[in-house]
Amino acid sequence: MWRLKIADGGNDPYIFSTNNFVGRQIWEFDPDYGTPEERAEVEAARENFLKNRYQVQASSDLIWRMQFLREKNFKQAIAQVKVEDGKEITKENATTAMKRGAHFFSALQASDGHWPAENAGPLFFLPPMVFCLYITGHLDTVFPVEYHKEILHYLYCHQNEDGGWGLHVEGHSTMFCTTFSYICMRILGEGLDGGRDNACARGRKWIHDRGGVTSIPSWGKTWLSILGLFDWSGCNPMPPEFWFFPSFLPMHPGKMFCYCRMVYMPMSYLYGRRFVGPITPLILELRQELFLQPFNEINWKKVRHLCAKEDLYYPHSLIQDLMWDGLYICTEPLLTRWPFKKLRQKALEVTMKHIHYEDENSRYITIGCIEKSLCMLACWVENPNGDYFKKHLARTPDYTWIAEDGMKMQSFGSQAWDTILALQALIACNMTNEIGSTLKKGHEFIKESQVKENPSGDFKSMFRHISKGSWTFSDQDHGWQISDSTAEGLKCCLLLSTIPLEIVGVKMEPEQLFDAVNILLSLQCKNGGLAVWEPAGASKWLELLNPTEFFADVVLEHEYVECTASSIQALVLFKKLYPGHRTNEIDNFIINAVRFIEDVQIPDGSWYGNWGSCFTYGAWFSLGGLASAGKTYNSCLAIRKGVEFLLKLQGDDGGWGESWLSCPKEKYIPLEGNRSNLVQTAWALMGLLHSGQAERDPTPLHKVAKLLINSQMEDGDFPQQEVTGVFKKNCMLHYAEYRSIFPLWALAEYVRCVPLP
Repeated sequence: MWRLKIADGGNDPYIFSTNNFVGRQIWEFDPDYGTPEERAEVEAARENFLKNRYQVQASSDLIWRMQFLREKNFKQAIAQVKVEDGKEITKENATTAMKRGAHFFSALQASDGHWPAENAGPLFFLPPMVFCLYITGHLDTVFPVEYHKEILHYLYCHQNEDGGWGLHVEGHSTMFCTTFSYICMRILGEGLDGGRDNACARGRKWIHDRGGVTSIPSWGKTWLSILGLFDWSGCNPMPPEFWFFPSFLPMHPGKMFCYCRMVYMPMSYLYGRRFVGPITPLILELRQELFLQPFNEINWKKVRHLCAKEDLYYPHSLIQDLMWDGLYICTEPLLTRWPFKKLRQKALEVTMKHIHYEDENSRYITIGCIEKSLCMLACWVENPNGDYFKKHLARTPDYTWIAEDGMKMQSFGSQAWDTILALQALIACNMTNEIGSTLKKGHEFIKESQVKENPSGDFKSMFRHISKGSWTFSDQDHGWQISDSTAEGLKCCLLLSTIPLEIVGVKMEPEQLFDAVNILLSLQCKNGGLAVWEPAGASKWLELLNPTEFFADVVLEHEYVECTASSIQALVLFKKLYPGHRTNEIDNFIINAVRFIEDVQIPDGSWYGNWGSCFTYGAWFSLGGLASAGKTYNSCLAIRKGVEFLLKLQGDDGGWGESWLSCPKEKYIPLEGNRSNLVQTAWALMGLLHSGQAERDPTPLHKVAKLLINSQMEDGDFPQQEVTGVFKKNCMLHYAEYRSIFPLWALAEYVRCVPLP
């Protein structure tokens, strides 16, 4: 049976950590673990998900929850409450529901203080790792037979009814993920017509019905070329000479969005090498299965710009296609011939230097799962027996995650982010005497997880920003600063510092708080908004060169309302507790940040949420940021419009339910049947509470609270519904902990802010 292990570095000599692996969460299969009854419970959860996969596509993340609740012998001791129709909510009702949720959620805390969780959902995360391990000959070592079983289960669980696979678990079928999933099944041993419910045959039919894989998007073309299932001449150029570009040019690596930079860095290395993996018998079979015409007769030059209509979200601009054509026709033929070939070799060396730098500074986790597989493969191509590749192998467990829907790849984990939010939810419950030990362990995790140093060496020459004082999204070893994680982490530490230390432990040293403030101040842009990873500021027209077809806003770093609002709230609280530190800078920061939030508000009163779906998420942050800066419903038009936007969309049951389609279409789209989503409902409730709705008219708030209370399950948790995380407008990301955190937090704020009988 599978078991989750916490803060475990194992015995691998090639793994290292900056904080003794605090926050690390890895899965281990132990054939002797668990009783027959426990194994049956897990298998029942797996089959139940598969049976109901078209109703709820995201997992409830049950496997580790079963383990933790069992190990802690948790039994819900507080009786469930319901609010009957026509009855008022009482203080006792609301407080009881809140306490039930808090005790249940506290039981899910890991031994090192964090809350584990799935952070996955995109269906292009896992296959590249399978491809990489297959090419390098380590597939069966890193992913033994039980892993194969779980990966295949995951693919079966998320195959759409039409036979294809979506970009994410709730998405319509795409050529990109259908092709990747099909190849993955074949590599893992499924036959031509194998797989549960004829998965392979149905997937292949979906591909053939749309003309074969020649119309796969550019990332797909790259991986297929690496596998030997495409020809590099069918790809647009990715010249490694790009890493030579001088900084005065508008298109320079240091001006790119860090994720874009880190994807195309190893891609350009592999492209520059024209690397192709071993042509095995399976690869030869796949060449026949994936195309409608013979592989050797395909005119690769003509398919470079093809993209299936199902995948196309961000079409290439004319200027971009002209640029690709110029590189393809003029530049590449020169750089692959003497004497310019020497320049190509130098470029490959420089690119590899950057890859090694990023690997070392993330302890070989890399910035994310897409980059992980590419950087790992690049290191193997450079030296199959080298230490760089062995260090990569040691960190592959950091990305795998097991749930009732099988094994998937994490984005890179959300340990710090989830824990920081969880602690704020529990602090809001005002139950320190009952859950003090939970808060103390969480406090220690937050302190241990703060990044203590900047990237090594001359990090600016490696296109990196300062990181000392920040919090990452996952754990300290990851190393990449994130503005909203830092803002929420700072706020969390400040809130905990107001609670007696005998309950929550010693508060964070002021200098560490000052370092966090410095990070936030450094990430504010000219328009007052905050970027996520690095300061924004490059020319916006460069987004016309977006090389991906299924994401938006990936070339440059941008400013985000969520990061901006989080930072306002953190710095307002910091200023209250440390009034003498960089006062003028903080005051100016807040003024400019407030202006940004007001400026980006949409005429209908909404704010677009970039990292959650979508307008309810944006409203929660924005209203909170404005209110913390001293703005009120009476004094601020933006707050009044934001409140009006939320109230007009409140459903008959008291909740809000927003489709993931709101994100790519950039307009509010309700869930089918106008049903409510509890996480989005919690966001809207907290946004209204920030605005002072309790003083104006608490009636809408009572309706929300009734829905949350009556939706609570017998154990104190809340049910899993739709995916509520998103990135780059078109891809959903499942935050499995959100269903536990946000309804609890909203109930706590309701109890605190709304007078009840």
